[in-house]
Amino acid sequence: MTESQIGRLLAGLWSDLREPTILWQFGALALCLLVAWALGRQLQWRAPDDSTEAIKRGAAAFRRVVFPLLAMLLLIAGRMALRHWHGTNLLSVAVALFGALAGIRFAVYLLRLAFSNAAWLEAFERSIAILVWAVLALHLTGLLPEMVVWLSDVHLSMGRYNPSLWSLISTAFWIAMTLLLSLWAGAALEARLLRAESLHSSLRVVLARVARAGLLVAVVLVAMPLLGIDVTVLSVFGGALGVGLGLGLQKIASNYLSGFIILLDRSIRLGDVITADGHYGEVTRITTRYMVVRSLTGVEAIIPNDTLVTSTVLNHSYTDKRVRLAVRVQVAYRTDMPEALKVLAGVARSTARVLKEPEPVAQVVNLADSGVDLELGFWIEDPERGTQNVRSDVSVQLLAAFKASGIEIPFPQREVRLLGGEGHNN
Repeated sequence: MTESQIGRLLAGLWSDLREPTILWQFGALALCLLVAWALGRQLQWRAPDDSTEAIKRGAAAFRRVVFPLLAMLLLIAGRMALRHWHGTNLLSVAVALFGALAGIRFAVYLLRLAFSNAAWLEAFERSIAILVWAVLALHLTGLLPEMVVWLSDVHLSMGRYNPSLWSLISTAFWIAMTLLLSLWAGAALEARLLRAESLHSSLRVVLARVARAGLLVAVVLVAMPLLGIDVTVLSVFGGALGVGLGLGLQKIASNYLSGFIILLDRSIRLGDVITADGHYGEVTRITTRYMVVRSLTGVEAIIPNDTLVTSTVLNHSYTDKRVRLAVRVQVAYRTDMPEALKVLAGVARSTARVLKEPEPVAQVVNLADSGVDLELGFWIEDPERGTQNVRSDVSVQLLAAFKASGIEIPFPQREVRLLGGEGHNN
């Protein structure tokens, strides 16, 4: 719709508002909106839980545009019905507004899908759509230029600067738009880097974080001079930020710096099994501030990066994921030791997760009071799946093998002697 068409439409609307027949248009508008709302409630299609992601997104988009589209179609029908008897400029303006609302809601939903990691966009999706639609409605009704003039006449005193309220609003708007663009570009670049299999996983994370932060800084530095803001004022902010980092934010800054160190030196990687700060488990996530360690019980520990850099970390899979485990058992002194050691090694070889190389080794480790202590050592290559369950499997098979071979597991015995004599009798 061109500006001349909008001007003629608004002129006709102001003319219709002076006529009593405008009540017919208001009645038709209210009736169309009521019917559109009722039909929209019935057409709130939701995809089943087992549907594909494309179908779910299509259903979500349909729910957002069904009411304004129905209202627009009904208003078009009402305008066609009334145009033979009355003016329909009010209905024409309403058709344009509800058509614009459908397009804006669909566009904002596409924007939300493009920024799938931005939770704030999902929370404010409807508010953003209403705000954009309100600005467009002011433009279509011719009220926007007058509002811009009024906002331009309101000035705020900010030291040497005396900006108008309109310049501040426009500046905030364009900075927000450029930030959204940079976030979208950063997310796309990060996704592309994370798919680069030729790079190490830690290096991919570092490059993605640095590229995203650098893109944001570049956009701000480019946008501010274009909007008439002196970039030198950032030096004051930079000095204040430096003082803040040196005093109250040093722990947070240390965590971020430690995160980049961990990602760059690759001492801890995704999938490693570590023991840090008293927590044992698999590393499932590495960020620039903390690391997530998931234990075998499903509990996730969030460990600050500064703790990982300044304390000792046991990485059970740093150079080799293979881990040696041991099961100890005691047999009686009369047991045939070579046979017992052979049975132990055979039990380990028959266990599913025990490696063939290095071979399981059974040894005599101690001559105790009640029997001979034996140790069965074996290796596994998947400690992230648990170690105690392997020991349990080996122990169960060991008891069965000893029972079948007649090997006795002793238990502590004590001999008590009662001493008596004639001198003790009265």
